[in-house]
Amino acid sequence: MNEQSTKPALAAISVLGGMAALGLTDNFVPHISERGSLWQFHLVRSVMAFLVLGAVVAFGFGSLRAKRPVAVLGRSLFQAGAMLIYFGCLSVLPIGVVVAGLFTSPLFVVLISILFQGKSVGLFRWTAVVIGFVGALLVIRPDPSALDPISFLPIVAGLLYAIGAVATRAWCEGESTLTLTAGFFGMLGVFGLIGVFVVSGEAPAGHDGFVLRSWGPLDAEMLFWFAVQAVGSLIGIGLIFRGYLLGEASHVAVFEYSLLVFASFWAWVLWDQTVPVLGLFGMVLIALAGSIIALRSTAPVGAGRVPE
Repeated sequence: MNEQSTKPALAAISVLGGMAALGLTDNFVPHISERGSLWQFHLVRSVMAFLVLGAVVAFGFGSLRAKRPVAVLGRSLFQAGAMLIYFGCLSVLPIGVVVAGLFTSPLFVVLISILFQGKSVGLFRWTAVVIGFVGALLVIRPDPSALDPISFLPIVAGLLYAIGAVATRAWCEGESTLTLTAGFFGMLGVFGLIGVFVVSGEAPAGHDGFVLRSWGPLDAEMLFWFAVQAVGSLIGIGLIFRGYLLGEASHVAVFEYSLLVFASFWAWVLWDQTVPVLGLFGMVLIALAGSIIALRSTAPVGAGRVPE
């Protein structure tokens, strides 16, 4: 993308709009987790997403066909795995903590590029990794006397998302955004289908049973919230993709961290969830670290970069 073809202001607005949509719709997950199932959620939402994608293709706006199906499948496996953990954590952890954990992904991208791709990293990005790690600790605030492994799961999601981001560039160059989106939702649908048949037994009532239920009621209210999630995620992802088509990826990436603000704001408005001062400072450090990595990189390194 040359300098003349970029539209930085429109790119920023597009990404901010996408993050605002995701920050709002992700806060509706508690409406689903109260009675529904994580596996049912991903299965039904993926079916709805494919109906929308199918309509887009039917009207002549692109194709879902992959040029390298195995590469798209591999990339989708990691990205969908990250989202499986992400949404599972939303039922038991504050959304600010979960989003902050996911956004440690640029730190892992740097480490992956060093350990597995033989790339050299300068002082600025090494400093960013340290800053981001400290920020993650401030958000999670692990208590050595009562360590809860669940608190670290969002960081595992960040690791999987980082692998998916590296795979996007290394394996899926030239694939369309529709293809990658379809692969992502398709893999989540497969995970959901497997979970529906594998997960069994008694599940606790309320949000604690979200991951342990195989299926929940599929009444009008649940279908409404599933549809909100499907449409909201497609709008959010579409706006983010559009932002990367309009602007330089390394600069656009900085605006993705607005999700920390949008998600925390709506969690406060809708659920009266507040973030402690140390947690807020940790989020700032994570956003700062990711911004440094994005701006100091010659190639996009944040979470979820996709080619045109």
